[in-house]
Amino acid sequence: MALSPTSFIVIPGSPDFSDLPWHLPLTDWQGSCSRLEEMQRGLSRHAVVFVNYGGQIFALKELPPESAQKEFDLFNQIEQLRVPTVTPIGTVNTHTPIGETSVLITRFLERSIPYRSIFMHNALTRYRTHLLDAMAGLLVQIHVAGIFWGDCSLSNTLFRRDAGALQAYLVDAETAEIYTPRLSPTLRYHDLEIMEENLDGEILDLAAAGNLNAEIFPLIGQMGAYVRQRYQKLWEEIMHEQLVADNERYRIQERIRALNTLGYSVQRIEMLPSEKGDKLRLRVMVTDRNFHRDQLFGLTGLEAEEGQAEQLTNEILEIKGTLSKENNRSVPLSVAAGYWLEHCYQPVLHILGSLLAAKKTTEEFNSPNELYCQVLEHKWYLSECAHHDVGHIAAAEDFIHQFA
Repeated sequence: MALSPTSFIVIPGSPDFSDLPWHLPLTDWQGSCSRLEEMQRGLSRHAVVFVNYGGQIFALKELPPESAQKEFDLFNQIEQLRVPTVTPIGTVNTHTPIGETSVLITRFLERSIPYRSIFMHNALTRYRTHLLDAMAGLLVQIHVAGIFWGDCSLSNTLFRRDAGALQAYLVDAETAEIYTPRLSPTLRYHDLEIMEENLDGEILDLAAAGNLNAEIFPLIGQMGAYVRQRYQKLWEEIMHEQLVADNERYRIQERIRALNTLGYSVQRIEMLPSEKGDKLRLRVMVTDRNFHRDQLFGLTGLEAEEGQAEQLTNEILEIKGTLSKENNRSVPLSVAAGYWLEHCYQPVLHILGSLLAAKKTTEEFNSPNELYCQVLEHKWYLSECAHHDVGHIAAAEDFIHQFA
């Protein structure tokens, strides 16, 4: 007699997952579940399978009893803190022949790349430094939000292309803890130690399995230290205090703009007395690294990665300046955004329709926004060669001629 789940918890709008073979351990689902999909992924200490419902992919991770609910709650809190992470969908408590177990269900991160692909495939060589920078950036975001990860590793992270670079996403919160109002230096340094040990160990494992190119071997054992250095530089940039005199209040806006350029939104500003009576200490509290994403979404309704959003928003700002000059009056940014959508973004994507529909788009360009950013780079190159602005249409047509 088949045993059934004792409880389901799923968010509204999701499949109910009731047709899956819950009476079996996940490792025995092959041959018993028609919804299984093979997906690239990192290493995991737990059994993980992927299932397909109407083209949407979900990841299922088998955990000890009640552990899935704990991680589900953590993912919800982390998502509310606006840290890049996978979306929690639900949990299942069930009985199988090997005993009681729980399963965490998350939405698979579409267009994501596991670290193993980046280190094993020659076509992705240019992304390796970006991967390490993205790891450092993610760890800073996590710590700014007051989160102790506890198991920072490449296997617990997925990556998406972002305007020629990478954006890192946390995909395993099993060991995470959230502290308020902030994470202590001791826990931050402990997370960095764990990161270094895990990252260098994972790269050594790839080397031992013969999955690394010869060019990477000289860097073995140095990658964790590189991420730590990048982390410390970024952390200091975000968290340092500076002295401001009464006649230097403009430095406050300078600091805010610098942080916005890095993608960080400013939550509040504190002006505190300093040891020098003629100056104040400026302390800026940042929230999440979604400044340009929020700005672009508010202007256009488009959702993009942070780096993509920065490029697209910068183009809208350029158009605002051009329209203001042509009309001899200040043009609102919202008007410039509407012009950009109608005369730049949508026409380019229309021209690139066949390339967007091609399977290789997801491998090389990742998304419409990533593809548009590639066209902007191509436009810059063509304009440099021609010594004048060739325009979006010409750049898109030449781009599709080369890559279609």
